[in-house]
Amino acid sequence: MKKAEIKTVRISYRVLLVFVLVAMVMLLSILSPFFFSWNNFLNILNQSAVQLILAIGMTFVICSGGIDLSIGAIMAFSAIIMAMLLKAGISPLGSILTGAGIGFGIGIFHGVIIFTVKINSFIVTLSTMAILRGATILITDGRPIYGFESSFTFWGSANTAVIGMPVVIAGLVAVSGIFLLEKTTFGNYCFFLGTNEKALHRCGVSVGIYKSLIFGISGFCAGLAGFLVTARLNTADPLAGSGYEMDAIAAVILGGTLLQGGKGSIGGTIVACLILNVMRNGLTMLSISSNYQQLLTGLIVLVSVIISEIKSRKNEVMR
Repeated sequence: MKKAEIKTVRISYRVLLVFVLVAMVMLLSILSPFFFSWNNFLNILNQSAVQLILAIGMTFVICSGGIDLSIGAIMAFSAIIMAMLLKAGISPLGSILTGAGIGFGIGIFHGVIIFTVKINSFIVTLSTMAILRGATILITDGRPIYGFESSFTFWGSANTAVIGMPVVIAGLVAVSGIFLLEKTTFGNYCFFLGTNEKALHRCGVSVGIYKSLIFGISGFCAGLAGFLVTARLNTADPLAGSGYEMDAIAAVILGGTLLQGGKGSIGGTIVACLILNVMRNGLTMLSISSNYQQLLTGLIVLVSVIISEIKSRKNEVMR
């Protein structure tokens, strides 16, 4: 399949996702008189902000042929470190940068281990998830840390005219992600890592450095998400972020990124993230149990993975 044809298919799939999103909004507006309102749309956007930031980081990882199961644990661990620094009298900016930096550092560690020891990213990040969860609970004795100054909580709840700060930050991350993945050499190498890592290495590219940076981006996004959740709730919970990795993976795969790597887009991830959150918001308004929401999310992931696998096999046949 030629590059122009692949781009056309990618755009067509994004159009299909937008159509699904619009159809879902129209259907839920008919089913619930409370759904179609500006306040509810703002609520959906605010709920989507954290998941979107995590999903953008995950898009880079999956495009490169990897997976990161530790983002929820990094999110909680970074949030606890931020909270402890704030309680120790460190400035909000210093605490935020430290927490996000820790997330970035953990991601870099993942990339180094995966490349140097040649261990599957699934195993590495699954192990780190357990380590960080245990460390977070030991540090806090399982108790949340709460009560922060307004200059910190502002970033999680204050509105700028019509939208919340988490939405603004998520928008900036999304724009940066689109530029980095689709307009730079770094983004091209990210895709090549997902298709033929050995060939990229033979061309003289420092695969280990790029792989470490890709996981570093994912870790940074997790640290940033931990900051926003802590600021919004005015609480750092050691159990925060549980299950968020599944939501991020669901958004990325539904957005058209191949699970095998080599193809994907931030734009598709954004629309898919909105679809998932509109679905959850609508089901909640219709008083449908959260258990069914989890069931639907799981089914969406399964169907998306099956479609992704079929597409991948068709591409291999056409080469």
